[in-house]
Amino acid sequence: MSIENVKAHFRAYNKEGDILEFDTSSATVELAAQVIGTIPARIAKTLSFRSDDGGAILVVAAGDARIDNKKFRDAFGYKARMLTPEEVVHFTGHEVGGVCPFGLVQTLNVYLDVSMKRFDTLFPACGSLNSAIELTCEEIYQYARGTSWVDVCKDWDADQQSA
Repeated sequence: MSIENVKAHFRAYNKEGDILEFDTSSATVELAAQVIGTIPARIAKTLSFRSDDGGAILVVAAGDARIDNKKFRDAFGYKARMLTPEEVVHFTGHEVGGVCPFGLVQTLNVYLDVSMKRFDTLFPACGSLNSAIELTCEEIYQYARGTSWVDVCKDWDADQQSA
């Protein structure tokens, strides 16, 4: 089970107990923000893309950010193409709605978008449709392993830092 992989991942950092599990779905940015009691922008969403070598990459961004196709192409050298739900499970082990950069079944390159840097903490999912964990950007960077910072998003509010 996907959340079990994430729990095992965080156990190595003595953070397993920080995983939040909810009685209701947190599978979308809006649902997660509602169940956690924060603004949607503070939900760290993990987007799955096909890489140019036939594999996959993950981009973690603030909940109010959208991929900018030109910035994506400039950063990676190829067009942004989302994975199918089946491909997401194949590459990450996580179902859409619970995708996160932790406890992955395959080693993937993970990129963190600068849209997250305006917040002290954010809430990425933890491998299930009803889980999250509160982490700083530095912790997301550390725990995701093999990460790099990128600027591939648009439409986020640089001045928004509350809730």
